[in-house]
Amino acid sequence: MKKECVFCKIIAKELPAKVIAENDLCLVIQDIAPKAPVHYLIIPKKHVVDISCLERDDAQIPATIFFMAQELGAKLSGSGAFRLIVNNGADAGQSVPHLHAHFVSGKKMADF
Repeated sequence: MKKECVFCKIIAKELPAKVIAENDLCLVIQDIAPKAPVHYLIIPKKHVVDISCLERDDAQIPATIFFMAQELGAKLSGSGAFRLIVNNGADAGQSVPHLHAHFVSGKKMADF
């Protein structure tokens, strides 16, 4: 845990957040500025800045994110379609330096 990291503080329950799901390895919260009707953040509990900082021993982190997305998707109404977005670095739009995935659903997504 990094003391100055907002996500680490949320994981430690030092800051409030609307928790959607949680397991031993990750926490899912409601995004505070949603871009879709369903917009969650899947946050690994281990502090890793971004994909570039993952190490071989961190292989369970991407798997945890994907399996949590699968669980969240199974609970969606309608088609169950969703988009999973991971920004890597500030220039790509990552505003919190703690690896996380955006889980978005509830509207038809436009192509990039």
